[in-house]
Amino acid sequence: MVLWLSKDLGFTDQAAGALVGWVWAPAMTVFTLLAGSVTDAIGLRRTFFLGVAICTIARSVMVVTTIPSLALACGVLPLAVGEALGTPVLLAATRRYSTVAQRSMAFSIVYAVMNVGYFAAGWIFDYVRQLNLHVSIFGFEPTSYQQLFIVSLIFEIVLFPVIYFLRRDTDSATATERYRETHTFWSRIGETVRQSAIDTAHLFRRLVSQSGFYRLLLFFLFIGFLKAIFLQMDYVFPKFGIRELGLYAPVGKISAINAVVIIILAPIVGALTQKFAAYRIVVFGGAICAAGVFIMAFPTEWFVPAANSVVGQWLGHGYLGLHGSIHPYYIMSALYLIVFSIGEAFYSPRVYEYAAAIAPKGQEASYGSLAYLPFLVGKLLVGTGGWLLAAFVPEHGPRHPATMWLIFALAASVAPVGLIVFRRYIRVPEAGRQDTD
Repeated sequence: MVLWLSKDLGFTDQAAGALVGWVWAPAMTVFTLLAGSVTDAIGLRRTFFLGVAICTIARSVMVVTTIPSLALACGVLPLAVGEALGTPVLLAATRRYSTVAQRSMAFSIVYAVMNVGYFAAGWIFDYVRQLNLHVSIFGFEPTSYQQLFIVSLIFEIVLFPVIYFLRRDTDSATATERYRETHTFWSRIGETVRQSAIDTAHLFRRLVSQSGFYRLLLFFLFIGFLKAIFLQMDYVFPKFGIRELGLYAPVGKISAINAVVIIILAPIVGALTQKFAAYRIVVFGGAICAAGVFIMAFPTEWFVPAANSVVGQWLGHGYLGLHGSIHPYYIMSALYLIVFSIGEAFYSPRVYEYAAAIAPKGQEASYGSLAYLPFLVGKLLVGTGGWLLAAFVPEHGPRHPATMWLIFALAASVAPVGLIVFRRYIRVPEAGRQDTD
């Protein structure tokens, strides 16, 4: 997204980072909060269909235009709406079709499956860019980033026949379902959107009146610092990698290391830690994540022997497909992502579980949507990434990447430290578990 904004639409590092971190990404989080009520009202399957339809239209616009105003208004913003509609479906379905005993494992499996997509995306990202295709379709010559949007559009279209086979809602008849039977689907959408805003307002009003709301809010605020580090892999790391390691540096394959570790560890960690309270595991995993980021702030000279070792040569020549000497940043990035991913396997699925575990029956999607408040905090924080890039890793001029990574590492440390210091105030009882210290 940030590379497309800069290379195709002409935005600076600062403007691209602000648009993604302060406009598009927060908009998606806000729409996700509203989408929870939409999902509770019209059902999982129909909400997912609506989201995919909106995403298909939005991605089509992003493929064919380089006019900034059109791309942002008719592509980027609707894409945020469409993607937001899929989030509560995922969380609500996992909560609805799993028991208390299965819940930790279920959320861990879902998180692992999501990372299969991240892994594929990293490889596709590098492959399409390295092909450097110059094609003309009736005079239209898509750039590398527009070609990537074409690939994502194809995946979006493939989802339509998949949705047909999704499990239909099986809850007993309710007033909402009887309402569905007497009105057409499309005529309900407008009313549902209006009602979703009212329901969301009621949800927050109820939460604000409860003492536990502010504890939950503070919990999500601290998690937001970890999410900022996770999000920078999309919004900062690609530009950092291209500028420090070369135009066709395999930054996608490097990022995919995170997905590989999560795919392997998330279900295992979920199975081994399901008897422990989610809060405990979040603190433990957050501390590991923060420790991993500090690796990128160390001097590169420390990792030259590792780059020349057998493992370093395998990583560079075998996995990444590089030729010649291996830059220490490849080793540092791999180590950072491995350590960070180990921590993520512990904490991230349990954040979603924590929100779901405190949800009243029938409001799983609405409360599940609240689990994405940390993403809102993280996106607002990572919106400063453009300024950090311009200051410490500019496209031209002297660079000081270690300073940028030290800032990220200190930001990540806010989460575990804050959760430990304010533990007795923040913790909320979790359904199905004893809340003991």
